[in-house]
Amino acid sequence: MALLATRDRALQNRIIFVSTMAGDPWGGSEELWSRAALDLVSQGLPVSADVVEWSTLHPRVLDLRASGVDLWVRPKWYSLREHPWRWMASRRRGATVYAIAQLLAARSPALVVFSDGAALPPIELLEWCNARGAPFVTIGQANQEGFWYTDDLAERYRVALAAALRCYFVSHANWRLAEKQIGAALPNAEVVWNPINVSRIASPPWPPLGRDGELRFACVGRLHPPSKGQDLLFEALAEPSWRGRPWRLHLYGEGPMREGLGRLAQKLGLSDRIVFAGFACVEEIWATNHVLAMPSRFEGLPLAMVEAMLCARPVVATDVAGHSEIIEDGVTGFLADAATAGSMATALERFWARRTEAEDIGKAGSRRIRQLVPPDPVRVFSDKLKRLAGLTTMGRDSWREHDVPAPGTGRDRGI
Repeated sequence: MALLATRDRALQNRIIFVSTMAGDPWGGSEELWSRAALDLVSQGLPVSADVVEWSTLHPRVLDLRASGVDLWVRPKWYSLREHPWRWMASRRRGATVYAIAQLLAARSPALVVFSDGAALPPIELLEWCNARGAPFVTIGQANQEGFWYTDDLAERYRVALAAALRCYFVSHANWRLAEKQIGAALPNAEVVWNPINVSRIASPPWPPLGRDGELRFACVGRLHPPSKGQDLLFEALAEPSWRGRPWRLHLYGEGPMREGLGRLAQKLGLSDRIVFAGFACVEEIWATNHVLAMPSRFEGLPLAMVEAMLCARPVVATDVAGHSEIIEDGVTGFLADAATAGSMATALERFWARRTEAEDIGKAGSRRIRQLVPPDPVRVFSDKLKRLAGLTTMGRDSWREHDVPAPGTGRDRGI
């Protein structure tokens, strides 16, 4: 009986991480929640995680299971032949919502952490928690100006998000944008930092210039122009002023639009200047490249930018999302006014005019980013979650005493 009671308490005091990112087996948006899960389980806390099923699970997902995280893998859809009852239920609720609701009902969590690659998780999941009194937080990563919620959906988000213990964002800009999109302030929101994939004391030496003084740009990110904007960079570098200059561009990463980018490079006459370098570790990238070019159309706060600055490399980037929160224009990098080829070309020209100062600009960025980013963003975040999970057992009046917004009651929109 004592063992059963201990097991039941463990199930009821779990922190459950739910990743609703379903576009790829892994991405930068998965770093914060997954590392927090590993940190919490290493402290002996019961942790569950729910991720979408792929034919081959990413090694980082398998690491969660190997480290003691109670891993649930949900299908993208249910087969009528193999799971007729689940198929019917998921058709009514949606396969994602149906599978996640099963996990939450089975585990009675102390805290649910919804992480989405975009700004907000699916509304039905938040409403499920709200209707059942399950405490939850959200992590929003990327957001974009071109997105807007319909009036009825914005209203549902206003109600649901008022019930969140915290709405975490990775930049102030994306926090403000989310408020605009739903038409309400989020006083329970807070900015957190994503973890990085390079040592905080990294200091790769400044690479020598190539033949004929060749300067090497690196563009680091998924090969996906609708978000990462590599086409804008290509068009900027195709300007006549760049034809006689010594430069080379290395693209690091993979994605579903590699062939299209290759064809665009060929069309613009840049095939001999652009190298598709695939995946590489951070130290390898900055051992050979001088400048990060980040032409994103929308972002959260890219790890590649923080890592480049830690490695003392200057950045030329579009002024989207949180870029201006870490780059001081003309001091630690150069910001393009808009996510257009023309604006990116102007920013690159500004950099080129001061290219002899590139190493010093990179050093200034290195000093700035070390002032901004905490030494251990994961532990900072996991400590926040522990405090919130502990507070969930208190009475409603206790929220004010601990400077944590009280969860709203909302409306019963249970699924």
